[in-house]
Amino acid sequence: MKNKKEIAFDWLKRYTGTDPEEYGDWILLTNFQNYVEKFAKRFNVEINGLGGPMTSAINSEGLSIINFGIGSANAATIMDLLSCINPRGVLFLGKCGGLKKTTDIGHFILPTAAIRGEGTSNDYFPKEVPAMPSFKLHKYVSDILVDKKIEYRTGVVYSTNRRVWEHDEKFKKYLRKVRVMGIDMETATIFITGFSNEINRGALLLVSDTPMVPEGVKTQEKDQEVTRKYVDLHIDMGIESMTRIGDEGEQIKHFKY
Repeated sequence: MKNKKEIAFDWLKRYTGTDPEEYGDWILLTNFQNYVEKFAKRFNVEINGLGGPMTSAINSEGLSIINFGIGSANAATIMDLLSCINPRGVLFLGKCGGLKKTTDIGHFILPTAAIRGEGTSNDYFPKEVPAMPSFKLHKYVSDILVDKKIEYRTGVVYSTNRRVWEHDEKFKKYLRKVRVMGIDMETATIFITGFSNEINRGALLLVSDTPMVPEGVKTQEKDQEVTRKYVDLHIDMGIESMTRIGDEGEQIKHFKY
């Protein structure tokens, strides 16, 4: 194997359990196994890759979902691997911490950009290159949220490699200074690696906690409540968005800058 496409084509099934030729044009990404399980149950399909590093499922129309795990390194890996099949669009269904008083648990954030605090994206582009989504893909998601009268926010999020930072007052002061709306670990990486691999990409983030205050830090009980109340809707919005784009045959161009 001499080039990136050959390597990624060989590795994609090993990582996700699904043969590259089985994937369709539109892909949902997540880092939660219950999202894949709910998707598979909804469409009565098998889950591939159980026991491996990632899992996946595909419905009869070719819409796929992949659980790539947690963190920026895994996010970069799956985007690099997907480059071998040239998907027309990838939408990340992730969770994030809400950092503004206007972002409550259960709200959705449609990021306009992500600050590259995770470091992994530095292997792809200099720090000056912004991490941005494909806005035409986001327009479809936005239209569906508006049609359904679902509360959502737009703004900049911060991606970090730190999972345990809620105790760090210095870091929280920095987050206030840069005025970000939410925080996660993967969005900036997905945007940058999507740009690098010429993959149209977006993210619809579910606010699962409000970690700037002690009582807002995520606990197991609170996370279970978020799952019970909001995860099905999160998945539905992802499925409907990508299905609508596919049905309407929309062309989303990858722009180079």
